[in-house]
Amino acid sequence: MIAEVISIGDELTSGQRLDTNSQWLSERLGDLGVRVMYHSTVADDLDADVEVFLAAIARSDVVVSTGGLGPTADDLTRDALAQVAGRPLVLDEPTLDYIRGLFARFKRDMPERNRVQAMFPEGTRIIPNANGTAPGIWLDAPRPDGGTCHVFALPGVPAEMFEMFHQTVAPAVLSYSEVPRIIRHRRIKCFGAGESHVEQMLPDLIRRGRRPTVGITVSSATITLRITCDGATPEECHAAMEPTAATIRDTLGSLVFGEEDDELEDAVVALLEQTGSSLATIEYGTAGALATWLSRAAGDSPHYLGGQVLHSTAMLERSLGDQAALVKEHGTSSREVAEALAAHCRQTTGADYALAVGPFPAEGANNPDLPYYFSLATPEKVTVKASTLYGHSSIWTPRAAKAALNLLRLHLLGAA
Repeated sequence: MIAEVISIGDELTSGQRLDTNSQWLSERLGDLGVRVMYHSTVADDLDADVEVFLAAIARSDVVVSTGGLGPTADDLTRDALAQVAGRPLVLDEPTLDYIRGLFARFKRDMPERNRVQAMFPEGTRIIPNANGTAPGIWLDAPRPDGGTCHVFALPGVPAEMFEMFHQTVAPAVLSYSEVPRIIRHRRIKCFGAGESHVEQMLPDLIRRGRRPTVGITVSSATITLRITCDGATPEECHAAMEPTAATIRDTLGSLVFGEEDDELEDAVVALLEQTGSSLATIEYGTAGALATWLSRAAGDSPHYLGGQVLHSTAMLERSLGDQAALVKEHGTSSREVAEALAAHCRQTTGADYALAVGPFPAEGANNPDLPYYFSLATPEKVTVKASTLYGHSSIWTPRAAKAALNLLRLHLLGAA
């Protein structure tokens, strides 16, 4: 089965609110073995709503919508579905009594406008809402190809929608499958190579039509390889995905740092704990990304001692101690300064390792002749690496901070 998710509301199409309902519904439908092929977002406009529902019904087995079931004049989902079905809206007295009861419970009179929430296209089923005044609508609509599309209209309030999906929609969707299937995903995280390079290293795995499928995405310089498989049970899915996961790990080696929600800082903290080592950081230009990330990942762990975030040349010089003259001799964005920062940080904090990043060079965007430096001080030596500020400025900070973390990760793995 394939599905479409429809989100309804001016606040979504205008960009005033982020649509998280579609994400949640897509994940839940995937858990049921239903592949979501389409997402549609439509404003509070009757003609547009009807058009979107008709298009979705024509190409999908299941349609789940959220929004437009409130009592106000711009809540048009029930009217749109009545037009789609070619049936009038009719009042359901038990639902009206239930809504009145909700208001009475809070010692309030029900506004007459809420009466519309007890009206449904004739012949459709009602999806109970135990937490609000907006019941859902369950409509079985004929498709042009002779099949049937099952339409579930739910309210946009997440807490209400979640329970209504689990109580009514999920069991119904499962009942439509002669051989129930589920879909499972597995995410493998990588750092240290570009998206196209990683894909080139795994040419057959990314091929369309392969089972399980492997997709590749990049976000803030982290590469995610997403393995997707369907099967009768979670165990069957995971067993089918394991050979592909093993191939990825064997092929990419130390580029792989974790799975699922792991971030580089999680991998680094885990290695510090395994080796009984401690780390301190100092950064200028990365807005405290290292300190923030590592503090979150470390929690109560004693292995991350803390970090210093610099915002001025004066603080940079103070952080260099008796080597402050390096700033005037070589400039703030120099190899010598980066090397001395890491060494001085390790010495003053007593950490086993120290990471230093920056400063970024002025006018350094997309200029390979103006590098920035990051460095790692260990008990044996200080290693300094260089990179440039290529790409959009929004990626500079996360990429620089992750490059420093990866330098330490590889050292702790013995891969550097």
